[in-house]
Parts: sequence; structure tokens; C-alpha cells
Amino acid sequence: MSGQSNINKEYQSDWVFYFSNVDDKYSSISIDLGLINIAPIQTQLYIVYVSIKMNNPRKDGLSSNDEAKILWEIEDKINANFKNQNLDITSVGRLTSNGFRDFYFFASNKIIVEKIISESMISFSDYQFDVGSKEDKEWKSYFEFLYPLPRQMQSIQNFKVVENIERGGDDLLKEREVFHWIYFKDSKKLDQFEEYSLGQGFKTLNKGNSEGEYRYVIQISRIDKVGYNDVDEYIISLWDKAKELEGEYDGWETSIEK
Repeated sequence: MSGQSNINKEYQSDWVFYFSNVDDKYSSISIDLGLINIAPIQTQLYIVYVSIKMNNPRKDGLSSNDEAKILWEIEDKINANFKNQNLDITSVGRLTSNGFRDFYFFASNKIIVEKIISESMISFSDYQFDVGSKEDKEWKSYFEFLYPLPRQMQSIQNFKVVENIERGGDDLLKEREVFHWIYFKDSKKLDQFEEYSLGQGFKTLNKGNSEGEYRYVIQISRIDKVGYNDVDEYIISLWDKAKELEGEYDGWETSIEK
């Protein structure tokens, strides 16, 4: 739910989630990446949060399947009450960590928003919660806290590609050839990357010149699994190696196997 009159008509929400470490605690962050093109919204000067203590978190501090339903109900209740008041407010993200679920909103009137959140929580008397706010004109809470780092963004893109493969009717069980493109400014760095990738069992399909700052490109492939829990293992390794050699990992693709 986003706040209404100040959202650009061209805006499209893009809710994603990724895993991170917050205060050295294993954490799950969900964020609307679609806001990156319109934030900060000039009228929404305050970040308002509600931190809810979970009653039955998992051992790693994330939410259990049993408790997930009521946490969604809490979020839906809060957002519905915001909508009923036609507030100038935008839901930007949520954090699950260390046994807590936190929701974050940018708003023009922090007092009303805090009041509505507190009133919404009356329906969930079994839960302890804390509400707070602070001025954040530049939306640093969005850009510097919630927004994923480049490595995390690659993991998000991996998830999206696998999701598209699955939507195409693939059961994700069959190994298949996976193709990767990596760009470099320096041909010697490209050669170093090729040596590394060959050592990891990849084969070189193409090496050549490109346009722009990254003048050299290599295409490699390997037979791999493409399940949600599989792709990060090898793709992030390629991403890391490319960064180490001042290159750019530019993505991957594969076939849909039905």
C-alpha cells in the first residue's frame, strides 16, 4: 500500500525480499524496489515504524510458518486503516530479525500514523509492540538501510530469473546448460577470470570486444542446477570473482525444461 496523491502514475511496485545481517543477526528484508525512481517523496518527511515482538519465532530469529499468517493479518490491518484515512503515506519495507517483525512507512504526519498503528494493534492484544518515528527528509532509511547492496541485488535477480523459469512450466529438477556474461575494462583481467572459470568447470563460449567502459566480454557456461537454493552458490561466486578483477557480472540465462 502506498500513499496516494503523491505517487507518480508511472510508478510500479516491485516488492522483493532478500537475506542479510542486521546487527550481526540473520535477517530477512522485504522492500519495494519500485520506489527507487520516485523517492524521496517530498511531502513524506518522517519514517514511522512499528516493531512487533513475535511470540513463536524460529531459532534463527525469523518468523515460523505457524506465525506468518497472523503477522500478515497485522500488516493488512494497519494498511487497511491507513487507506481508510486516505493518508499521505508509503509502505516501504519490513524487517524480520531476532524475533521481531518491523514495518516501515514514510508519512507526512507522524502523529496520526503512530496513533493509527497503535489502534490497529488493539485487535492483536497477544503481541507486544513499539511504535516510533524520526525525521528523514532524504529517505536514508530506505536508501541506506533497507535497500540491498549490489551483491544482494544480484541474489534478488537470481530469484526473479528462477521464478520466471518456474512460471514457464519448469519443475527446476533437471540440470541444464546455464549461460553467463561478464564484462571487463582490461583484457588481462578477463584472461584471469577465464582461468578461474575454467578451473571451476565452466567452458568459454565466446571472448570479444564490447562498447563502452567495459570493453571486453566473455561468455561462459556450465551444466548446473537452477533451483532456488542452487543458483546463488555458483552465480555469486562468479559475481565475487568479477568484482575482485574490477569486472561486471551481467547476468545469466538458461532453457526451460518441461
